[in-house]
Amino acid sequence: MEVSPTKSPVQPTLSLCMIVRNEAENLAACLDSVAGFVDELVILDTGSTDRTVEIALGYGAKVSNFVWCDDFSMARNVALKEVTGDWVLVLDADERLTAEIKPTIAAAIQDPSHLAINLLRQEIGALQSPYSLVSRLFRRHPAIEFRRPYHAMIDDSVEALLQIETHWNVVNLEPIAILHDGYRPDLITARDKFTKARTTMEGFLAKNPNDPYVCSKLGALYCDLGLVTEGQALLERGLAAQTIDASTRYELHYHLASAYSKLGQIQAADEQLQLAIEQPIPDKLKLGAIVNWGALRQTHDDLETAVWIYSEAIAIDPTCAVAHGNLGLTQKALGQFEAAIGSYQQAIALNPSNPEPYQNLGVVLMKLDRISESLAAFKTAIGLYSNTNPTEGERLERSLLEMGFQV
Repeated sequence: MEVSPTKSPVQPTLSLCMIVRNEAENLAACLDSVAGFVDELVILDTGSTDRTVEIALGYGAKVSNFVWCDDFSMARNVALKEVTGDWVLVLDADERLTAEIKPTIAAAIQDPSHLAINLLRQEIGALQSPYSLVSRLFRRHPAIEFRRPYHAMIDDSVEALLQIETHWNVVNLEPIAILHDGYRPDLITARDKFTKARTTMEGFLAKNPNDPYVCSKLGALYCDLGLVTEGQALLERGLAAQTIDASTRYELHYHLASAYSKLGQIQAADEQLQLAIEQPIPDKLKLGAIVNWGALRQTHDDLETAVWIYSEAIAIDPTCAVAHGNLGLTQKALGQFEAAIGSYQQAIALNPSNPEPYQNLGVVLMKLDRISESLAAFKTAIGLYSNTNPTEGERLERSLLEMGFQV
């Protein structure tokens, strides 16, 4: 398969660099997304037992093998040694490069001052924090390498290089560059990511006890696992670090707000969310904190403020389905039923597989005596719950039967 069209001699060459294992289901879509754009495909296989290697070879990739050692950075650095392009693009098999970003990337890598380019990634299926900024595009330089065994990234080596070679720049590209499926809850559970992440990060933390980044990631993981007090302590330790970049500081405040909320410390949670939102990072990266702030105010009956907060989130990203859905709940609580219907319908249009806005829409329509429309919404919700939460679907159906309605 032809990987790249003929390019101008002045255009820098671009290599895709990947590590994979048993990614036959995802790999073709990833490689299709860069076909005709990159000059080289470099893939390191870490022990696949499916058709991953066969698929990679079919795309003309340079494939090598690596014995897995529970260290993502080591594997990525081995793959990096095989790259020959001027620039390196790093993707995982469950990611795809968007067509819209390609002209922007092509222009950005021609700038002789650029060392690394951070790309905006959309987390498909994520109800919270639907965007992240990832350091996945960088100039091939002998001093740039991946560090950290679990959250492998080049940031530490880039920061060290900038202290020596001060003429370089690191820039952000705002258009969505990468679509990522890997953080869907079902995929995380299937791959047992929690256990792997905890073990690896705890080992790194033992050697780097005050590293704010690992404090953020591991602290958040502890909270997800129900170890909220331990998570809170780790997040607070991260915020006490002497040097923290804005993105990591945002995450520390964001996750600490969640910990405080779970511990019933509502005022502290509210303060942490506002501190997160104040950080100098792209607005789309703040959506998780903004939506959570709205939910906190909504839950504690500050409804007018919640409406304003959700409206701000929607202004930043009109495709944020959870903001539309939460706005509808707040409008319903304020008695603004017609506005709530519009918000629920927008949430449904953006995420038609989520049963909750259908159920909430049914409630409002029922209050307005629009019975047939209400029952249709409830029926759709019950059908969707059968795939995701059968208990809730059965509860909803029983409630309707008790009210005398058959769906």
